[in-house]
Amino acid sequence: MEKLLVHKNSGLDILVKVKNIVIGGEEKVIISGPCSVEGYDTMHDIASGLKKIGVHILRGGAFKPRTSPYDFQGFMEEGLKTLKIVGDEFNMPIVTEVMDSKDIDLVLRYADMLQIGSRNMYNYSLLKEVGKLKTPILLKRGMSATLPEWLYAAEYIMANGNENVVLCERGIRTFDTYTRNTLDLSSVAAIKQKYRIPIVVDPSHGTGRRELVARMSLSSIAAGADGLMIESHITPDKAISDARQTVSIDTVGQIVKNVRKFDGMFRD
Repeated sequence: MEKLLVHKNSGLDILVKVKNIVIGGEEKVIISGPCSVEGYDTMHDIASGLKKIGVHILRGGAFKPRTSPYDFQGFMEEGLKTLKIVGDEFNMPIVTEVMDSKDIDLVLRYADMLQIGSRNMYNYSLLKEVGKLKTPILLKRGMSATLPEWLYAAEYIMANGNENVVLCERGIRTFDTYTRNTLDLSSVAAIKQKYRIPIVVDPSHGTGRRELVARMSLSSIAAGADGLMIESHITPDKAISDARQTVSIDTVGQIVKNVRKFDGMFRD
């Protein structure tokens, strides 16, 4: 473990640039948007609201890995086109998931940052391929991954030449069933204390309950997170995917205000 490229002894803390947005610097970066990319009108309204409240990066899934093969799988390239159009319109970088090595070139035409989802954290062939790029990578923690396993997944990317990696804590499976997952904020504190890689937290997947997202967002910042990834929608209950954990634009706005206030207290 001590030989990892992500270890602090191997150099200065990594700062990852997604277009003009820096992750790992002084400002906490907020990533938000719906779980799944929807039609242009809906995405336009979501992005417009998020831009006004200070969200930095727009997220949305065009390819959706689902537990059931009968669930909605995303709009694929049409979704990517919509995301790109809206992102350009509001001057917001976009992050979206790539699920297969064969789709990398396609997703790269539209995305500013590639997400490796929880299910693909162990997909070492995919990790090696995105390691050959210079494009920023958002690496979500596997749902049952230990901290060393997660760091070694990041290492697969970095060892192949791409140091533009941001970790994303999104909760792990435990015996508890009240929340969708158990948000492991101790891992955030450990990474910030010992390693040089930026980390953001996804309290939406981490809890699966929209009423817990705001509190866990502040808890994540207190643990040292460099930013947040929050699922949002103009009408959360009507979101195509993960409606139960999706919050309103107004809620994201309040979270943004509280994060700035909270972070300012630590700086003072």
